[in-house]
Amino acid sequence: MRNIASKLLMTTAFFSIIACSSTNRMTMGITQPAQVAIPNDVASVGIVDRSSASENNKVLDDIDKILSLEGLNLDKEGAKNAVSGLKYELERGNRFDAVKIIENQKDIEKGLRVFPSEISWDIVDRICKENSVDVLFSLEFYDTDTAANYELTTVKIPNNLGIEANVPGHRIELNTAVKNGWRIYDPVNRRIIDEYVSSNSMYSTGEGINPVKAFEAVVGRKEAVLSASSKLGANYALFTRPENIRIARDYYIKGSDNLEIADRRAKAGDWDGAAELWNADLTHAKSKIAGRAYYNMAISNEINGNLNAAIDFATKAYTEYENKDALRYINILKRRVVNQQELNRQLSR
Repeated sequence: MRNIASKLLMTTAFFSIIACSSTNRMTMGITQPAQVAIPNDVASVGIVDRSSASENNKVLDDIDKILSLEGLNLDKEGAKNAVSGLKYELERGNRFDAVKIIENQKDIEKGLRVFPSEISWDIVDRICKENSVDVLFSLEFYDTDTAANYELTTVKIPNNLGIEANVPGHRIELNTAVKNGWRIYDPVNRRIIDEYVSSNSMYSTGEGINPVKAFEAVVGRKEAVLSASSKLGANYALFTRPENIRIARDYYIKGSDNLEIADRRAKAGDWDGAAELWNADLTHAKSKIAGRAYYNMAISNEINGNLNAAIDFATKAYTEYENKDALRYINILKRRVVNQQELNRQLSR
């Protein structure tokens, strides 16, 4: 009974805190500028693959031999999927007039496992001019690295009567890490627009009467690696596009009748009606209430896209009414102004 009473008391206190909270949270959608800004005058892009399969073929036993031999083809196919995933997502964004995969560039030094030295600008210029592209995306390296763990176990196999029997066997666990690195070359300005490394890991298991059979039982590993490679390429392409996200803001709902009524209007979606009441409280006799009204008016203006006006209201809430929450909000709004300017620049093409 004592435990039950304690839990009831804690629950009551929890909901009392919620009920007495002076703020309520709302969310709104905004558009963030692309993480990787491609120059506005870029109309077409080329993609090259300068990665190559790992030459690390040290053979320790049958499983390592299989992994090494498979790895050569897996790296080659995985890199191809990464390039295809990048191309697909770049085209889907409708940002560029043309996206071209450029093959058979033998004079490009290949990269293994880590970033190689940058492609010389003379080669970049030649590739871009020959293929009529403005910038060059390069898969600088691609590697799949598989670690295998073995253990003895018991496996079930059918006997001559079709009845499953438990026999000594082997269990294998494979941890495959897929790594890739990209660069974007801008031949006009002779600068590297971006460098990026990403990775993904996949786990798979299999059992069999011997290590090789256990490995063969690992179904779908190759398909999983190729699928992950496509996603890694596609995800990098997404960095070149503005992103729609949701942000959260807390506004004041306690302290005056207007703040409480405005809260109900806001919950009903009538933000303009809420702003009317917040505006009426800007001259409230109590400075604490006036400061909250100024803070809420900052949020109202942010909702309507008036970021500079929002900064003005938040600044007054802090400087004249000592609303401490407003100082943090001012800095958030200033970052939003910078991001909005960058977004406008990116969309001006």
